[in-house]
Amino acid sequence: MSIASDILDAVRARGLTVTTAESCTGGMVAAALTDLPGSSAMFERGFVTYSNEAKQDMLGVLPSTLEAHGAVSEPVAREMAIGAANAAKADIAVAISGIAGPGGSDHKPEGRVCFAVASASGTQSETIEFGALGRSNVRQKATDHALQTILDAILKLPAI
Repeated sequence: MSIASDILDAVRARGLTVTTAESCTGGMVAAALTDLPGSSAMFERGFVTYSNEAKQDMLGVLPSTLEAHGAVSEPVAREMAIGAANAAKADIAVAISGIAGPGGSDHKPEGRVCFAVASASGTQSETIEFGALGRSNVRQKATDHALQTILDAILKLPAI
């Protein structure tokens, strides 16, 4: 059984919906969720916001937050998650913004990915340093972590 199918079972039991706001994963989390038969019961839409302009236009990320912290930051990930939840009218939203590589900088190295989840329990964020594993590996690890983050957030909410 996959994490995505565990998510589907958990949201069905609780009557919840899920959305995604993705940057470095480019829709991979949404794809994993919608690969499942019956996924339309939990997922109506997701957002791939690769550019700063897209983050602002589609999710309401504030220009001042982007300027102060940069796109790869927990404050931006939190605003992405909240904006996605509001725009999709979803119960749970996960946001991912990171540097998949190649490249990066001393301040923001390759493999740094910021995550946030917004739900009725509030908004939490974290930064994971996956390291310079190569673009596809960072993206896959970020996708897997985001799916686990969604499941953990769902399981904190009461079943109906």
